[in-house]
Amino acid sequence: MKKTRQKERIGEVLSNKMKKTIIVRVESRVKHPKYGKVIRQRNKFKVHDEENIALPGDVVRIRETRPISKDKHFRLVEVVRKAEVSSIKPEDIGLEITNNKGKEQ
Repeated sequence: MKKTRQKERIGEVLSNKMKKTIIVRVESRVKHPKYGKVIRQRNKFKVHDEENIALPGDVVRIRETRPISKDKHFRLVEVVRKAEVSSIKPEDIGLEITNNKGKEQ
């Protein structure tokens, strides 16, 4: 039995709201077969993240693997670049924090 090469892709994490699963958007450029214009294609993949280390906005490397569930066919290999987190507080820019009913806390 011949082992095939597993595809690796790099993409951006969109969501990590599920347990041990992240959603990654992978962007590729392809040339239109008839018109020749370069088109940007985007695909979303559900990826297995065993340690829950990826956060939204991170750039990650994923690898194709055996089916883990109905929709998951990729595993997280590494976090290439962490998302930048802002250190600005709402008070620093003059915003007021309110609860859901519009009252100040």
